[in-house]
Amino acid sequence: MKTLLPITLALALLLAAAPAQAAKDKDDAARQAARQHDAKVLSVKEQNRNKGSDYKVKVLTKEGVVKTVRVPKDEKKDKN
Repeated sequence: MKTLLPITLALALLLAAAPAQAAKDKDDAARQAARQHDAKVLSVKEQNRNKGSDYKVKVLTKEGVVKTVRVPKDEKKDKN
């Protein structure tokens, strides 16, 4: 049981850091990343990858740390 606790806590932290939902556009991705990390958005770029598209959002935290956050792109919008 003692070895399961650190794994469970690490998994909970990983899931808490994941974006809640796919973004409709760059503005939506920026809002999600800013809210999730309580940070200022520096830039947003669309990334096309083998497993689908996402947005790469660069944010500046209140502690002065620059982070890159990936927000999945809502692919349903493009399939109409």
